[in-house]
Amino acid sequence: MSALSDNLVTFAILAYLVAMIGHAVEYALGNVHTRVATAAPVRELVGAGGVPTPSAPVPSPPTVDRSAGRARLAGLIGVGATAVAAALHLGALVTRGLAADRMPWGNMYEFVLTVTFIGVAAWLVVLWKRPSLRKLGLFLTLVMVLLVATAELVLYVPIVPLVPALNSYWFIIHVSTIVFASGIFLLGVVPAVGFLMRSGYEQGKRSFPYILAKRLPGAAGLERLTFALHAFAFPIFTFAVIAGAIWAEAAWGRPWGWDPKETWAFISWVVYAGYLHARATPSVKRNVATWIAVLGFLTVLMNLFGVNIFFTGLHSYGGLD
Repeated sequence: MSALSDNLVTFAILAYLVAMIGHAVEYALGNVHTRVATAAPVRELVGAGGVPTPSAPVPSPPTVDRSAGRARLAGLIGVGATAVAAALHLGALVTRGLAADRMPWGNMYEFVLTVTFIGVAAWLVVLWKRPSLRKLGLFLTLVMVLLVATAELVLYVPIVPLVPALNSYWFIIHVSTIVFASGIFLLGVVPAVGFLMRSGYEQGKRSFPYILAKRLPGAAGLERLTFALHAFAFPIFTFAVIAGAIWAEAAWGRPWGWDPKETWAFISWVVYAGYLHARATPSVKRNVATWIAVLGFLTVLMNLFGVNIFFTGLHSYGGLD
């Protein structure tokens, strides 16, 4: 089962790469353009007595840019490959859990795999609801390729039993909610960055990176999606932090000890609370509020990678040397 899980992760990375290429082709070819039927030049007919009589205009048949059909096909291939990759991704998690005889959240490798799966699963749900957002798939699959490949090539560790402190029902309650919220935050940062680029493009900026947003959906829609995802994830994240404090009281005799991971979880909570507050404040520009959301995800990455790599503490379960 362990070997099968490893192979499924590799195939998932390849499928995400195919999906990214498909979305990139659609993005490069642009939008669908149809040339409207136009009238041919009026021909004059000579009637009886030699008087010219204009004939009715003859419309030319409408033509469709062939690149439009190719773009749509490439986009659909990207979506299909993303769905296949998500299925392989889920299979890798299930087989890893069966091999370990526990939930696959015991180290950084497993945690990153689970967070990225939640992110891509949520993306497929969003895409099903709003197909017009398909061109965001290029950026989402790019994130998937980078994070899942990093997990496979850098963070991989063999299956080992859980440390005694993790053998608790709170392991499922706390980690499942923190994983789910982190996956939604991962998805939420994609439209957030897209909004920042698209809003600059709509304001006339044509330098890098704003020019990359030329074919993204409108800035207003991206901003609303950013808010909806963060508003959904934040209460779950809040519950996860509270559940972690309860678990810490049961395991270590204190609910909070400013352990590095606890500290950065608190920082993330404050930043995301600041984003929601700024978003609800009319005097705060949407660009400013969205930058706070991006900062929030950077704190999540710091808590996931930086704390596990550069700090030691009671939460040092990353599995890396």
